[in-house]
Formats: sequence, structure tokens, C-alpha cells
Amino acid sequence: MTATSSSRQVKLDRECELRIEVGENSPLRLRLLNGTAEIFGTELPPEIWLNFPPRLKFAIFTWHGATIEMDSGPDTSDYVADETPMISYVNVHAILQARRNKAKSSSSNDVESSQGPRVIVVGPTDSGKSTLSRMLLSWAAKQGWKPTFVDLDIGQGSITIPGCIAATPIEMPIDPVEGIPLEMPLVYFYGHTTPSANVDLYKLVVKELAKTLGRQFTGNCESRAAGMVINTMGWIEGVGYELLLHAIDAFNADVVLVSGQEKLCSMLKDVLKSKPKVDVVKLQKSGGVVSRTPKYRQKSRSYKIREYFYGMSNELSPHSNVASFSDWTVYRIGGGPQAPRSALPIGAEPAADPTRVVPVNISQDLLHLVLAVSYAKNQEEIISSNVAGFVYITDIDVQRRKITYLAPSAGELPGRILLLGTLTWLET
Repeated sequence: MTATSSSRQVKLDRECELRIEVGENSPLRLRLLNGTAEIFGTELPPEIWLNFPPRLKFAIFTWHGATIEMDSGPDTSDYVADETPMISYVNVHAILQARRNKAKSSSSNDVESSQGPRVIVVGPTDSGKSTLSRMLLSWAAKQGWKPTFVDLDIGQGSITIPGCIAATPIEMPIDPVEGIPLEMPLVYFYGHTTPSANVDLYKLVVKELAKTLGRQFTGNCESRAAGMVINTMGWIEGVGYELLLHAIDAFNADVVLVSGQEKLCSMLKDVLKSKPKVDVVKLQKSGGVVSRTPKYRQKSRSYKIREYFYGMSNELSPHSNVASFSDWTVYRIGGGPQAPRSALPIGAEPAADPTRVVPVNISQDLLHLVLAVSYAKNQEEIISSNVAGFVYITDIDVQRRKITYLAPSAGELPGRILLLGTLTWLET
């Protein structure tokens, strides 16, 4: 800790929470001295110091009362709140538990009745969607279930880097510092941080992920009964709303949790009333949710990419490798040559095909881009294939036809087909 850090104790009454924003420049240490408390559904171990990196925002909640000891720098801020929506959140958890138990006790041959809850969390930007998702997952894992977490928020990315949608089984309550475990994520590369860059492609990758999970669930009654929790992005108007409906449909969601917006809840109830098996529930947004500026979001994206290569506290050592132009085939999805106006019917506009797979010449344009390594064996498989991981291009030598890139580990890449979008990163 810095010389100016200070240690103090905070006493929390029952059903209160301590909301903390760790400062930009110094980490925070804290421990639970007595009582019980949790961070987003994960219990704090008694008497053990936990280290939180700078810029983290979180809340410690206690059901029965607790004392917390904190050791923080001068730029960390915190306050205690006694009004929280936790009772309503835990009530939702209890209903989901009942559905899981019912699914588990039904015949595994009946796919419909042995399917646990498929929960989708929706709401505007900064309404606490990922926090709510995390709580529901951690509470379920604590009771022995292995729910699947699906993250459709390409802007921030809880499971992997931004620009992707992903899913992973949650077998343990989520670590308050380390976040989502990455043993077996299923990742599809979209390549941009906003769906408006290519709406058709976004829908396509969402559908592919849903199809793959559907196949996995068919052969695994434990995962099927545990169900899934789906986190969505905060774009809820116009095309964003259309994409929400598309996701509800693709994943066959049967519980829609609307965080903090009356209008969206009303619209969804109206449009989904033809589906009697879908419950739309409005939940209050937590007062602890902090609004993030576009600049802050941009920074978060950059940190998330850095974390992929270097780890949260620089504990990983990525490798700088060199490949020949001939070792890789690079593609992007969308665009492609447009038909000339003369070849089109009168009045028709030339349009690029949003899901066309286009080969890309390796050039200086790839510098500072993050590329995905696809499991596809050929061009035809690219759209339906998930990705193995990512590389960051640090140098292109056109004369020698060599690419220098950063990868999480040394050795051959797991595939020769790489995908590019608009994900850039300047390593600092």
C-alpha cells in the first residue's frame, strides 16, 4: 500500500451494503472481521485479506450484519446504503431454484420439462445488469448447480475481450476479484464493440451460440436443469430493442428480468404476451449503480484487452512471436465488393453483404489490431465456428513478409485462419 493509505473499520447493520469505488492510483485491501457478508452473491471468507485492483467498483452486502476492515488509498471512496433491492433479487433466485428442482426431478427424456430456467437480464446502460447476472449465478453455484452464463454485451465483455459474445459454465460462486473463470468458454467473434457496425452479423453469431449451447444441453441433463443466465447490452431502443427480441427468441428465454425501466418492461410484456410461458419481471435498479462515461467505457475496453494478455495484475507473460504472411489466412466478415450500379435494377442501391466472408491482404493496416484465431478449417466454416483466442499485431514487415504478434502463450497457433474486425488496442 502507499504511505498515505489508512486502515479503518466499517460496521454494517443487517441488510445494508458498503459501496466502494477503488481509486485510480492505489489498490484496496479489505477483510471481513466478523459476521457474514457477500460481494455480488459470493461470500467473503472470514479474516482473510483480499486485494482489489484500482478502478474497481463493487458493493459488500450483509444479510445479518458484519464488520469490515479496509486499508485504502486517499482516492478510494465508499459509503453505506440501507436501501437495496436485494430482497427482490433473492426472491427471484428462490423462484429460479424451484424451477431448477422441478426440471431435475422430471424425466430427462422429456427435453421440454427437464429444461431449467433460461433467464435473460435486460435494461438500459448502467442499470446493474451484469451485477444482477453475477448474483443469480453465484447463488445458484453456491447451492450446487452449474448454470451457464451467456454474455451478449460486446461493448464491455465479462467473459472475454470486448467484440465477442461468449458462454461458460459457472461451477463456483464468482470470485469478487478475479471475476468469471475461463476454463471452458465458448467464444464467437463479432469483431466490433457496437452491434450497429453489422446488425446482421450480430444476429448470426447470437444464433450460432444459441444453437451450439442447445446441442450441448441436449446431451447434458445437469447443465440443462441448471439453465442459463443471459446478460445483454444496454442498447434498448430501435435496432437495440429488435436485437433484444431476437436474443429472447434465439435462446428461447422463459424469464425476462427488466432492470430499472418501466417503459421497456411494458413493451416486452405487450409483445411477449403471445408466449404464455415467458415471464417478464420488472426489478428495481440498485442505487449503487454508477453511470460510466463513454471515455470510461473506452478505457475499460482497453484494460479488458490488456488483462487478456497480461492478467489482472500483470501475472501473465504473453509471448512475442513471428509468423510469415504465408502462415496465415486473414478474413473479415461483412462488406466485400459491391455490384456496380450499372448491373443493378434502376433505383436500387448497391449493398455490401453483411455476412459475406472476405479475404484480407496482410498489410500495415493490421498494425495494432486484435485478431481472433478461428477453429474453422476453411472459409465456409468461418461463420459457424467459435474462436480459440486472440493475437495482437505489433509489427508488419512487408519487405520480409513477416508479422510480429503478441499471443498468450508460445508455440503454434491453434488455427491458421484469423479474423479481423475493428478492435484496436495501443499497448501502454
